[in-house]
Amino acid sequence: MTAERDFIPLNLCVLTVSDTRTPADDSSGDYLAAALAEAGHRLHARALLPDDRYKLRAQVSAWIADDAVDGILATGGTGFTGRDSTPEALLPLLDKEMPGFGELFRALSFDEIGTSALQSRAFAGLANGTFLFALPGSTSACRTAWEKIVRAQLDARTRPCNLATLRPRLRER
Repeated sequence: MTAERDFIPLNLCVLTVSDTRTPADDSSGDYLAAALAEAGHRLHARALLPDDRYKLRAQVSAWIADDAVDGILATGGTGFTGRDSTPEALLPLLDKEMPGFGELFRALSFDEIGTSALQSRAFAGLANGTFLFALPGSTSACRTAWEKIVRAQLDARTRPCNLATLRPRLRER
């Protein structure tokens, strides 16, 4: 018989990428901050930046260099418009990509929005032992990602396996 796992609260950052949103109307960032707190995690930091790959890279680099940060939830900038640059900004920072996240997110999104799901360039990976999830900017897409994928994977009690329990071994060489 195995003992039940305990919940492990993680320190998470929320980054909203938008040229149009302000702190007063950042519904996706508000949703993610509330959802992670409701799940028992801690909001370590939050930022709202324009679609500028260098500003995004600088902010996320600072967070992944901070040993206190366990994960980053970025929302916005994952589409196809000229200003959408989150993948171009953040993919170079990853040590390891998590292709299954984007695949699963788009499959779940297809059930909700049909073929429009192909326009999402959502992705996830690991950078310096820090989880990074890049989600679309819509609140409903953030809800889908959090409720159907991310929440369970950041919960050490999820069986048969989860990302949270890997945390102590992520920087092994």
